Amino acid sequence: MIPAFILQASSQPANPILSVLPLVAMFGIMYFLLVLPMQRQRKKQKEMLEHLKSGDIVTTTGGIVGSIISMAPETVVLRVKPDNVKLQFARSAIAGVATEENK
Repeated sequence: MIPAFILQASSQPANPILSVLPLVAMFGIMYFLLVLPMQRQRKKQKEMLEHLKSGDIVTTTGGIVGSIISMAPETVVLRVKPDNVKLQFARSAIAGVATEENK
């Protein structure tokens, strides 16, 4: 003998919108936690690379610190202390510009 509440619950059709709602909510949360901050960071990095100029002290993704002496559309030449060695890097290898307190 099957209890009446089990028969009654299984006889009602499930609402398809309610079954998809948790999945949509998960994707929304993932978008706001992962995708949106990455887009902001990428935009900030692109803006920083566009505003580079000769004389700026920059750090590369490899950790090399130097001052920009010349730039081409895709490359940057840095002067690295103490021997004033000139190194050429891809513009995308620049991780950041040194601020006044870091100089």
